[in-house]
Amino acid sequence: MTSFNQLQLVLFDANDIPGLIALSNSVGWDYDEFEIRTVMMSGKIFGHKNAEGKIVSSAAIITYDTNLASIGMVIVHENYRGLGLGKLATQKCIESVSEHTAILLVATKDGEPLYKKMGFTTVDYVHKYLTDNYVGAHNLASNEYTIEDFTESDFAKIVSLDAAAFGDKRSNFLRTRIKQSKHCIVVKDRHANIIGFGLSILGPINLLLGPIIAPDSKTARLIINVLAKDHNGKVRIDVPSGHTEFIQWLEQSGFIEANRPPVMILHAKKMPIRNNTLFAIAAQIFG
Repeated sequence: MTSFNQLQLVLFDANDIPGLIALSNSVGWDYDEFEIRTVMMSGKIFGHKNAEGKIVSSAAIITYDTNLASIGMVIVHENYRGLGLGKLATQKCIESVSEHTAILLVATKDGEPLYKKMGFTTVDYVHKYLTDNYVGAHNLASNEYTIEDFTESDFAKIVSLDAAAFGDKRSNFLRTRIKQSKHCIVVKDRHANIIGFGLSILGPINLLLGPIIAPDSKTARLIINVLAKDHNGKVRIDVPSGHTEFIQWLEQSGFIEANRPPVMILHAKKMPIRNNTLFAIAAQIFG
């Protein structure tokens, strides 16, 4: 039996990335070096090391520009469960921000009871969709829009669109995420105004699509098609609730709902104000 006194709660840095990947793998999650670097550049990762220096727990908090943060990557090695390490690491994340900062998290089934005890309440759900191989759709082209690769001059507009969709500005996170992305595209109307954008992230298992911001379901489908049509392999997309027509299209396109985890919040009664243009979140860790 492990002695609790042999465990040390620490703030991880880049030297800890291999250990964090090993911890993630131990529970069947697919965090890789690029994802963990993005998390570290956008926030902080706390957790426990044992007497040998092996990482046995983690929890990350991503802070956004104003008064919103997101918790994720809450992992405890199976040999160290029952010691309250997940709660301690999560509490450290909470204490690292102001009590006026609303904190979001997307809960796992195992984690949900813990978060309820810590004061989080369920305010929404996310639909996690997977497909083994996306087959590109036809008849999605439009004369109304043009789709272009992202350039640096698009960045300010992307931050603005994302803020209205997500509920807070995320300039630091988006800059890091775009650098990490396999592909980042913008949608422009006839007057060359940017009205939407989307990113794809190539992970060890899935091509992850998100965030996807669009004025309507048709434009969101167009973005998905451009990002995923040439990918040969598994694709994942996490869709906030409220997009019934879009979800129906995903299912018709071969995506299968894997689960529907709750979105929980602390220091607030409800979700931040969003304008219903967020068709896919960046990833569950980013809220």
